[in-house]
Amino acid sequence: MNSRSVCLLVWTGWLGCFCLGAWAAQTPRTVPINDVEESVPPYSLPEVLTLRNGQRVTSAQHWPRRRAELVHLFEDHVYGRIPSGLPRQPGWVVETRRDAFGGKAIRQRIQIPLTRGPNPILLDLLVYRPSQATKPVPVFLGLNFDGNHTVTHEADVPLARGWVANRPRSSVTNHIANEASRGTDAEAWPIDRILERGYGLATAYYGDAEADFDGGWKQGLRGTVAPQGADHHFEPSDWGSIAAWSWALSRALDQLSLDPAIDAQKVALLGHSRLGKTALWAGARDPRFAMVIANESGEGGAALARRFFGETTLRINTSFPHWFNGRFKDYNHRIADLPVDQHELVALIAPRPVYIASAEQDRWADPKGEYLSGWHASKVYRLLGKEGLPGPDLPAVNRSVGESVGYHIRSGPHALTEVDWEFYLKYADRHLR
Repeated sequence: MNSRSVCLLVWTGWLGCFCLGAWAAQTPRTVPINDVEESVPPYSLPEVLTLRNGQRVTSAQHWPRRRAELVHLFEDHVYGRIPSGLPRQPGWVVETRRDAFGGKAIRQRIQIPLTRGPNPILLDLLVYRPSQATKPVPVFLGLNFDGNHTVTHEADVPLARGWVANRPRSSVTNHIANEASRGTDAEAWPIDRILERGYGLATAYYGDAEADFDGGWKQGLRGTVAPQGADHHFEPSDWGSIAAWSWALSRALDQLSLDPAIDAQKVALLGHSRLGKTALWAGARDPRFAMVIANESGEGGAALARRFFGETTLRINTSFPHWFNGRFKDYNHRIADLPVDQHELVALIAPRPVYIASAEQDRWADPKGEYLSGWHASKVYRLLGKEGLPGPDLPAVNRSVGESVGYHIRSGPHALTEVDWEFYLKYADRHLR
C-alpha cells in the first residue's frame, strides 16, 4: 500500500469517526494526519473583507470596523480574552555592560514585573545594541525557548529561573537549567550578525511568564492574576498560554520604549514555531510593533486551519491543551464552523509588514498553508495601499518574495537558522531603514 492510499484511508477514517462522534479519548498518536497534497479535501475560507452581517468592506476607512470584529472573534474562539486591568509597570536595569561581544555591543539585563505584589512574576529581558550606534537603533524582539543563557555563550548571563523543558542535547533534566545548556540556541540568535547590520536584539525566556505545560499556568502569569489563583476555573473564552506570552511581549515593548537609544517605532517582533504563533497574535493585538515575523508557525499560527495537511486543530489541542482557550476545542471535529481562519490573523497586522517563513522538510507546519494564508491576507494589504504576495503558488526554495507581506521557504528542517535571519535582515532593511 503506497503513502497516498494510506493517507486516503486515514482521511476516510477521519470522516467516519467524525460522523460517528467516536473521538472522546483521542491521544496525540491516534489523531489522523495527512501529508499528501493531492489528498487535501476541498475547503472554503471565511471572507476576510466581509463583516459578520454580510456587509462588504470596500474601502480603507471601513477596515477598522472589520479589524475590531476579527480581533474579538479570535479572542472568543481561539486565543482567549486577556483580563482587563493587568499591571503595566516599568522594569529596572539589573546590569549594563558596555564591552559585550568584544566591545561590539552594549548589553543590558532588565527585569520587568508582570504582576503586582511582593513577589511579582518577572520577565528577564536581555538587550543588545550596537555600541558604535550614533542614533536610536531598530530592534528585533523575540521570546526564546530555553532561557537567555542559551542564546549566548557569555558566561555571566544568568541561567533561567524556574521550569525549563528537558533537552537531551544539553543534558537538562528535572526541568532545571544548567551550564551545559549555555549557548545551545546561539545559532538561532546570530547576535554578532544582527549587531553588524546595525540592529539591536531583545529577548526573554517565555517560561518567565508561564511554563509551557498543561498546568504551568498555576504558578505563572495567569494563575497569579486569577481571582482564585491556582484553583481558578477558566471560562471558554478566557486566555490561554499563547495569549499570556503575547501579553508579556507587549510589556517588553513598553520597556524598550523607555530607552532613548532604541527606536521604539521600529521594533520588529519575531517568533519561531509556537512562539511564531505568539508573535502573530501579539502583533495583531498591539499595533505598536512595526513588523511581525513568523518563522514556521504552523497550525494556530500562519497555516490555514481548514487545510487538512500536517498538524490539525484536533491534534494541536490534544497535544497542547493549554495554548489556546477552551472554546477552540469545540472546533476539533468541525473546523469548518470556526468563524475565522489564519489568513485573517495575518491580515490583522496590515498595513504593517509581516513576514511568513516555512521550511521544506517541515511538512508538519504545512508550508503551502502558511503561504496561502499570506496570499489571502494580501487583499487587505492591497485595500490599504500596500502590496502583498505575488500569486497563489509557492515560490522556489530559498527565494524571498512579496512586499508588505513577505515569504520564503527554506531548504532543511524545522528550525530558526542564520539563513532565515539573512532574509529577515534584508526585509528589515527595506521596511525599517
